[in-house]
Amino acid sequence: MFRMLAFAAATLFAAAAPAQDETPATVLQDFDGRPRSLQEFTGQGKWTVVMIWAHDCHVCNEEVESYEDFHRRHQGTDATVLGISMDGQERKKQARAFIRRHRLTFPNLIGEPEAVAGLFTELTGVQWVGTPTFLIYSPAGQLVAQQIGAVPVQMVEEFIREQSAGG
Repeated sequence: MFRMLAFAAATLFAAAAPAQDETPATVLQDFDGRPRSLQEFTGQGKWTVVMIWAHDCHVCNEEVESYEDFHRRHQGTDATVLGISMDGQERKKQARAFIRRHRLTFPNLIGEPEAVAGLFTELTGVQWVGTPTFLIYSPAGQLVAQQIGAVPVQMVEEFIREQSAGG
């Protein structure tokens, strides 16, 4: 189902297709209802790891705390995390509970399921499959990788190290 850990980190992430310059503001909102875009969170001189999640995704619930730890360890230096809930307005209360339950300090946005799936496909050229799904943006704000399914944080760290070293 998921790729094996034995693969090198660089092979776990498929190269991303060129990203669109704009994220339609109507696709994503913060939890206060304000329209937001991915570009507000990328290209700030740090790697940005985007985790697309759903409150009822078993794997998301298992992995998200390791991404919270990653965010806390890296946010002051080289990387940050952005969460995108695809629970939509109908399940916003459950999405908020997910954020509280896991004590997430990284920013989280929310969008309707079809819109988030469409955004992923538009950005990557890859058909949406499910959660969790990850996007990795370079410090310059370029989408450089995507991965559908579980990804151990250590592999993300290795990928960032390799890419930062020119590998």
